[in-house]
Amino acid sequence: MIVVTGAAGFIGSVVAGFLSQISPEQIVLVDDFSRTDKTPNYLTKNFAELVDRSLFPSWLEANNTEVKWVIHLGARTDTTEFNIEIFNELNLNYSKTIWKLCAMYQIPLVYASSAATYGNGEWGYNDSHEIVSKLQPLNPYGESKNDFDKWVLSEKSCPPNWFGLKFFNVYGPNEYHKSRMASVIFHAFRQIKEKGSVKLFRSHHQDYSDGGQLRDFVYVKDVAQVILFLMQQKPSSGLYNLGTGTARSFNDLASATFSALHLTPSIEYIDTPLDIRDKYQYFTEAKMDKLRNAGYNKEFYSLETGITDYVQNYLEKGIFF
Repeated sequence: MIVVTGAAGFIGSVVAGFLSQISPEQIVLVDDFSRTDKTPNYLTKNFAELVDRSLFPSWLEANNTEVKWVIHLGARTDTTEFNIEIFNELNLNYSKTIWKLCAMYQIPLVYASSAATYGNGEWGYNDSHEIVSKLQPLNPYGESKNDFDKWVLSEKSCPPNWFGLKFFNVYGPNEYHKSRMASVIFHAFRQIKEKGSVKLFRSHHQDYSDGGQLRDFVYVKDVAQVILFLMQQKPSSGLYNLGTGTARSFNDLASATFSALHLTPSIEYIDTPLDIRDKYQYFTEAKMDKLRNAGYNKEFYSLETGITDYVQNYLEKGIFF
């Protein structure tokens, strides 16, 4: 069996669906399945069992000999949440429990880290283990992910293969439930449909024009492909960036969304909300050498091709992956 945690969520449900299509293994889905708005993400998946996240540690103990991989993608991902205890419980301590069980029973593990660990990028966006202890994330979410990475690197007892993936700005189908935390593409599509224009954050940084803030946007289908590669090829264990390696502007993103809808761009700029303004990343770009040197040679979706697929095949049709 392959276990996917966070399987009712955005990335987890896409990865679970992708693996269920190409893997001979049975897929076990783990999450808090009480939220009905997430039900379409997993209801049609080909899965062997649903396991509540609170029961998963005991389930894993009982079924460890049957588990081939654990793909731990479940987390609290709200960057505007400042209750540290929530992150300690769900992102740090729960992940420690899963790591310890995978180490004890020698089950390979993939887990979700984040580009939020890099903060303002003072140490660059290099997935070297040497800089992890120096990183200064800008919010409790990023801190929780970096705290777990630091803990992992200090552990002597490890799963036989493990990969901590530093996700950059992931977008794609199955993020309908994420509300404010959904990708800018999702919000841009909704705004275009409702008002014919897109609102982007105005720049509050002298080095960036309005809408000129740069991020590394990665399509969720590429995330699934990279996870499959790691499971099949088992390169050296460690932290790996997962972006495209190319930063693009929010203006580019908005224009590509209009283009996918065959419309002329119409962009308005609004002030960045005060509650996130001083925590805002103006530039992210994954250094992808480690993954490439490990043998991953597939081309990533460009921003334009990824947005076109997402908009035309999912958002416009209102369907899930």
